[in-house]
Amino acid sequence: MAFVTRQFVRSVSSSSTASASVKKIIVKHVTVIGGGLMGSGIAQVAAATGHTVVLVDQTEDILAKSKKGIEESLRKVAKKKFAEDPKAGDEFVVKTLSSITTSTDAASVVHSTDLVVEAIAENLQLKNELFKRLDKFAAEHTIFASNTSSLQITSIANATTRQDRFAGLHFFNPVPMMKLVEVIKTPMTSQKTFESLVDFTKTLGKHPVSCKDTPGFVVNRLLVPYLMEAIRLYERGDASKEDIDTAMKLGAGYPMGPFELLDYVGLDTTKFIVDGWHEIDAKNPLFQPSPSLNKLVTENKLGKKTGEGFYKYK
Repeated sequence: MAFVTRQFVRSVSSSSTASASVKKIIVKHVTVIGGGLMGSGIAQVAAATGHTVVLVDQTEDILAKSKKGIEESLRKVAKKKFAEDPKAGDEFVVKTLSSITTSTDAASVVHSTDLVVEAIAENLQLKNELFKRLDKFAAEHTIFASNTSSLQITSIANATTRQDRFAGLHFFNPVPMMKLVEVIKTPMTSQKTFESLVDFTKTLGKHPVSCKDTPGFVVNRLLVPYLMEAIRLYERGDASKEDIDTAMKLGAGYPMGPFELLDYVGLDTTKFIVDGWHEIDAKNPLFQPSPSLNKLVTENKLGKKTGEGFYKYK
């Protein structure tokens, strides 16, 4: 009986130890790499929900512009959220901004962070170099996440020694407004990491959805082929781009037609995604390049940001 009791105690103890070992990380300190629209947006929502944030980019000038953009965005949020109490709105802006510090040296600030979110250019080599370097300086418990919208998370994670603490966190633009976050779990991502990131996105006031590490995840995997099929429909002469846009707005209830959306997103962005997928699976009919899209990008007609894409803008 004593032997059985000892075995039971050992079993309970080992179970408790195992349970403790998979205890989720509560993210309090966040480092965001990249001060562009996405990185600034992620930094803003994290700081506004009680996290301390370090925003990192290459120069002080970039970071100054990022901080200014965050302040302007926060004032818009405060004006709406605290419409009847402007003083409380001002306090909200000041408090949120005080939670954000900046740095041009990522390696020097990741030693005490719980989560690193990368939001730099969609370039696999750049991302790999960044994470390989940060892996040497970050704490053992620190989770790494990429905000990539098109690259394979596994390919980025393999540059580190913490594949189990690596996942995708794909936010949508504009981050302060868009509720969705795709949480991407690779075959190596631990359940502890995955659950920690799901909890983190919820503390931001976002709605997480999970997806395996498949090209485009959920939204872009459905959206980009739809946009490409609209282009092919136009290229075949089956319908004009104006009629295709009108049909999808009035017939499907979409707020924008596919060509309006292509110009809004940027034709170079869509081409980059499709080209990347085509390299992975050249036989997939959904991933085939488009002659008219390629021509417009070559001519630097990238959409709204250049004044012309499928449509012309004043």
